[in-house]
Parts: sequence; C-alpha cells; structure tokens
Amino acid sequence: MGNKLNSRYLALAVMVGIFLTGCSSVFDKHVEWETVAPDSYPVILAIGYAPISAQKGATESSKMLMALKASKLDAYRELTEQVYGQKVDSGQSLASLVIQNTHLDSSVQGVIRGAKVVKSYPVGDDTYATELELDFKLVNDIYLSTARPKRVKKVHYY
Repeated sequence: MGNKLNSRYLALAVMVGIFLTGCSSVFDKHVEWETVAPDSYPVILAIGYAPISAQKGATESSKMLMALKASKLDAYRELTEQVYGQKVDSGQSLASLVIQNTHLDSSVQGVIRGAKVVKSYPVGDDTYATELELDFKLVNDIYLSTARPKRVKKVHYY
C-alpha cells in the first residue's frame, strides 16, 4: 500500500510539473523601462578658508596662491561632508576608574563631481576664502551619462 501511495504522489508531482511548464508561456512578458528624475534638485554651498601667512612660499604672492588652493580644498572637504557625512571615531581608556586617554578622530571620504567655484576672495589681512556650489541637477546629469537608473514604464504580457 505504501508503495502505491508514493507512486501516486510521484505521478501527481510529475503532472503538476508538466502543467506548470506548459503554462509558462502565459507568463512571458516584455518590460519597458524609463529613467527616473527627481521632482527638485537642491543646490548646496560650501566655504573653505586658509591662512596666507602660514603657507610655504618665497614671496607674498606665492603664499597667497597657496592659500587660494588650500581654501578651495577646504571648501571641497566641506561639500564632501555635506554630501556623504562625516565619520567620527572616539574612545576613552580608564585605569582605576580614572580617565587615562581620550581621543576623537573624524574623517570624510567621497567623490565630488560638478562643483563650481562661485568666488575666491581675501578675508581680513591673513585669510583667503573660496566659495563652492554644487547643483544636484548637474550631478544628476553627470550620473545619468554613466549609469542609467530605471523604473518600469510598461509591461506587455504575451
């Protein structure tokens, strides 16, 4: 009796498998995709600063150019913080319930594409500032030129 029951289940499983395989053409489909664009694009600003007198250079002009470059890099760091966030690590060590050591580390990492310099200018006697702007419409256009994000536009079932 047990053998007959097992053979019936096996036969039923084979018939169900054949039925599902035969019906798979009902579920064939063609999917059309379209790209996705957000409703609005933010524009973010960042300002970087650098001291002129602390720069290495033989002349005042060369120190000013180095401060200009340093303030631009500082502004890029600020943009990166705004876009990707800042990683913060900290720790303390205790000995006999007395704090022996405290440390705080932060880092920023990311790639900024499409930023433009709005203006660079001296601030006071010894500081240079650079303002950067990042328009996410331009960032989206750059992104779309390399990766094509998609969503389902239309599905045709056959």
